[in-house]
Amino acid sequence: MGNSFILKIYRGEPGKQYWETFELEQKPYMNVISALMEIQANPINKKGEKVTPVNWEQGCLEEVCGSCSMLINGRPRQACTAIIEPILKRTGSKTITLAPFTKFPLIRDLVVHRSKMFEDLKKTKSWISADGSFIRGFGPKISQTKQETMYTLSTCMTCGCCSEACPQVNQHSKFVGPAPVSQVRLFNLNPAGAMEKAIRLHTLMEEGGISECGNAQNCVQVCPKEIPLTESIAVTGREVSKQALKDIFNIADRE
Repeated sequence: MGNSFILKIYRGEPGKQYWETFELEQKPYMNVISALMEIQANPINKKGEKVTPVNWEQGCLEEVCGSCSMLINGRPRQACTAIIEPILKRTGSKTITLAPFTKFPLIRDLVVHRSKMFEDLKKTKSWISADGSFIRGFGPKISQTKQETMYTLSTCMTCGCCSEACPQVNQHSKFVGPAPVSQVRLFNLNPAGAMEKAIRLHTLMEEGGISECGNAQNCVQVCPKEIPLTESIAVTGREVSKQALKDIFNIADRE
């Protein structure tokens, strides 16, 4: 091929992973997803062998669903917004490597099981409980500043990039990771969610909670939505400390 590039993919099943390369024609505005779709339509590797199509996940294709998370040249990011041309220019190479996340159980090729993240969101009660109070009309007003903070925090896709980059998220740790901590901050900011604030904070006092954050700050560097994760960890850490003091002195929460 004339204007071509190489996709080097770490694929296979648990315990049987291997590198396989594919040569593709470079096209304007081509992203990693469209390159994988070309391989799917014509699964011929660089050796000229017909192979099984590569498995990956995709959904919205506009960096909203978070499903196409993978390691691209070793960096956790979304494949749908990974445009081929600037990646090649930045690296000065004709090869782009793709690999599955390492912090989650491998299913096959580039697909991993991110259920732990969703279980941790359940553990931290990351939702607003509906009790029928909405029928009594509008709730308290929320300041513009708080609305803007809440909106930013609400853009989390549970994509797993922050957990993949976090050294504290590993097989020897039960740390819930940056995303659930940030979601605790989000739902505690909500006037209705604040009623269960203590429950969420108590969860973060347990094993795997906020004390296990090592403050590496990798998470904020790789978040596709640019969520201020380290700020959320700091803010929530202070709230956890305040809640611990309230528990010690049996102070009622009057906020």
